[in-house]
Amino acid sequence: MSLIQALPHLNAVLNAVAATFLAAGFYFIRRGEILRHRKMMITAAVISAIFLVSYLAHRANAPIFEFRGQGAVRPLYYGLLISHVALSVAIVPLVALTLWRALASRFDRHRRIARWTWPAWMYVSISGIFVYLMLYQMYPS
Repeated sequence: MSLIQALPHLNAVLNAVAATFLAAGFYFIRRGEILRHRKMMITAAVISAIFLVSYLAHRANAPIFEFRGQGAVRPLYYGLLISHVALSVAIVPLVALTLWRALASRFDRHRRIARWTWPAWMYVSISGIFVYLMLYQMYPS
């Protein structure tokens, strides 16, 4: 297996790791543990940035596979894929703005946008895993 062929598998792992750090960050902020929350969210952002570089490298060097599933699973897959892609494009500037506000100590403005950023970011991370499973594991080309 070449490096390019391995990237989808790496990307799924990176999505899972990012989702884990996002969940931990949510847990810690709910407990009032701001420093731990900050560490988890910065780590999630770094992991997501690594994912983005890996994803773009894969897309630049590999063909886009056609989804092989048939029947009812086909519209389910494409609905998931469309929502995943649309939110993944929107989440990049949202995450950047949310992190910037936190690092600039603009916590009132950080909280307002984080209420939207966190669930969207979590959805993108988890839905990415499902897209991977459906495309590369359940219905491989």
